[in-house]
Amino acid sequence: MALPREPVVRHSHTVLATAESDAYFSLRRRPTSREERYRMGKALRDRVPRKSLGEWRAPYGRPDPVTLILDSHEGRLPDLIPIRVARMTASPYGYLRGSAIVMAEDVAHLPATGIMPVICGDAHLGNFGFYASPEGELVIDLNDFDEAHPGSWEWDLRRLVASIWVAGRQNGSSEDQCRDAVAACVAAYRAEVRFLADQPLLMRSYNRLDVERLHETASEKTLRDEIERSAKRARNRTSDRALPRFVVEQEGRRRIVEEPPLITRVPKDEADALGEALDQYLGTLALHWQRALGGYTLVDIAHKVVGVGSVGLRAYVALLEGSSPDDVVFLQLKQARRSVLAKFVHGDSAWHDHQGQRVVEYQQSLQTVSDPLLGWTSVGNLQFYVRQFRNMKGTIPLDAIDAAALTDYAGIVGHLLAKGHARTSGASMIAGYVGSSDKLDQALCRFAAGYADQVEADHEELISAVRRGVLPTTDNDAP
Repeated sequence: MALPREPVVRHSHTVLATAESDAYFSLRRRPTSREERYRMGKALRDRVPRKSLGEWRAPYGRPDPVTLILDSHEGRLPDLIPIRVARMTASPYGYLRGSAIVMAEDVAHLPATGIMPVICGDAHLGNFGFYASPEGELVIDLNDFDEAHPGSWEWDLRRLVASIWVAGRQNGSSEDQCRDAVAACVAAYRAEVRFLADQPLLMRSYNRLDVERLHETASEKTLRDEIERSAKRARNRTSDRALPRFVVEQEGRRRIVEEPPLITRVPKDEADALGEALDQYLGTLALHWQRALGGYTLVDIAHKVVGVGSVGLRAYVALLEGSSPDDVVFLQLKQARRSVLAKFVHGDSAWHDHQGQRVVEYQQSLQTVSDPLLGWTSVGNLQFYVRQFRNMKGTIPLDAIDAAALTDYAGIVGHLLAKGHARTSGASMIAGYVGSSDKLDQALCRFAAGYADQVEADHEELISAVRRGVLPTTDNDAP
């Protein structure tokens, strides 16, 4: 996987190249000092004023969002597209979750600093959650990396603050309460990136937030209570506990339960190809985990619909059995395609040979600790990443927290996003640019309010397209 040394962001105002990149490593090369990088970031304010990040107005010639969504359906399983559309039409927030391609097009043409760490690419509020560390401890971090790619840090922060405002409105928060939540998020991002910029490079890689620290960090009782409930649910989401829910025994053999159209059987030839792909996947794991997982036997595999943005892409759940009936592991294979950000960073040229490998490596870059069973494989010309299906994954339900708790939680996810960005590159430059004042907070509050309006308008356009028959939806979820 060859990366260019100086990826470039192209947008309507200026073109800047980052001074830091994960594309080239050498212990013989003298790096630019933190002080110099901080000054470089601060100097960018002259070319890209912080207040300019508050701008949002749909530009003349903006691509039609419905057309972009139709384009994103190319290559998906046609029978599942109605489910995806139904989930997107259900609410403005559901629309935002499934429309990463639309927002990527929008933010890529806005003012940007050009400082390019690895970013999530889809850093909305629902893409933070719980999972188990390799030691079995429950941690919280970014947890979706299908669109992860080097890109402008502002792109992630813009998507996050817009999602906070949209979610706040959906939960009945006032505009002032939405503004408080977004301001808390950006302030936490600034504080964390400035703190990490002053820390030793390796310390940035060790910094993490487990559930115990999370509970202490939350100041609102509503959020603390929801953290406790959500963490308890997450701890119960393990492979052995999934057996009664997802598996039945038929003719002396365990089978994954069918729930059409969400969980369906795969033909034998497809199952055989996936079995071969899982053998290839083992070779992408660290040696210890190759040996550990190699002691299991593939018992069954089924197609399982997940998420919103991923609906229609190939996604499978595999049941593996160890040396006893209660020793089981569920693996998930998810199809990986080119990030929606890629063309805005390096045009139409191919940057990553294997998109599943891209997802895995950038997940490991952004998370402090990751699933040790993360790997990748291919089936024909389709590329996949593989991970554990049940390793205590969970989220904090956004509809279960009030306005004050949303503000509290927004600060937590702002902290986590900054941590992820600082782990890769550009922390000192970002810290120099964002500064210690609240100018960036105010700017992104303006952006979030304006873009939330845009999301709601685009959501109505999607509903209109469904009513006109341009997009299919399920009968039960027709708008």
